[in-house]
Amino acid sequence: MLGTALRNMEIANRGDLLVLAIPRGGVVVGAEVARILGASLDVWLARKLGAPGNPELAIGSVSSHGELWLDHTVIEVLGVGAGFIQEAVRREREELERRLLRFRGSAEPVRVEGRTVVLVDDGVATGSTAISALEALGRSGTARRILAVPVAPADKVDQLKRSAEMVLVLTPSEEFFAVGQFYEQFDAVEDAEVIRILSEFSR
Repeated sequence: MLGTALRNMEIANRGDLLVLAIPRGGVVVGAEVARILGASLDVWLARKLGAPGNPELAIGSVSSHGELWLDHTVIEVLGVGAGFIQEAVRREREELERRLLRFRGSAEPVRVEGRTVVLVDDGVATGSTAISALEALGRSGTARRILAVPVAPADKVDQLKRSAEMVLVLTPSEEFFAVGQFYEQFDAVEDAEVIRILSEFSR
């Protein structure tokens, strides 16, 4: 559905088009989008910084290109200290390095300069991971950034639009509890599945 909606916007079959998927679930969605658009597929890694005692609540995120985004409003409300943030950033950057090595091996980072990039995830909850990735892509010289996700809270859409030239959310929901509530099947995606998908597109 997401790929078809993008194709109808007449961005398919552009020579500069690149689909970047946020692992792990975003790679499954991104692969379908890339097939429909006739585009290349690669990963863009970002990690959420979880709040103290509640790792599912994001206080920010980091990307594989070093971009750090902090939600200062949440940090102030929760009273999160600088030491906690520094440790969370260090831990998540280590995980990003591990995933890059696992998914890419020794392959060179994908070239995004001057390209139209469609950033795909399986859904947006807080928006922190997507915003971090979009901001990093903007600093990397992309020609155009398009965020495409199946689901997101309706009140996050305007915030997302400030970080991209175009945002497509198939189902902006007023009653959003979790990304998985919108899927008939929402099994965990393992690293091996991500590697298999990426290998299909590298042939």
